[in-house]
Amino acid sequence: MMNDYFVVYVLYSFKSQICYYGFTTDLIQRYYAHNFSNVFGFTVAHRPWVVLYSEIYASKSEALKREKFLKSGTGREWVKNSILPLYLPLFSRSGS
Repeated sequence: MMNDYFVVYVLYSFKSQICYYGFTTDLIQRYYAHNFSNVFGFTVAHRPWVVLYSEIYASKSEALKREKFLKSGTGREWVKNSILPLYLPLFSRSGS
């Protein structure tokens, strides 16, 4: 069965104050895997994760292109300067 959409996402770890960039066809399943899976990997050491940002694409090639950009230096700077300041207050316990 073909998926109708592809999701590029950015996770954020308050514990480590880092972002993780990924691509999937099922964001809920991937979120669960990053936070609760027993498989060892990079994301395990930085749990818990919150979904900071996501974008939906109609084609796999568009999504992979965007993921590649977000993982680049320019993309990481864009997330740091444009996305983090907008969304971090939503996840902050103090609300600031």
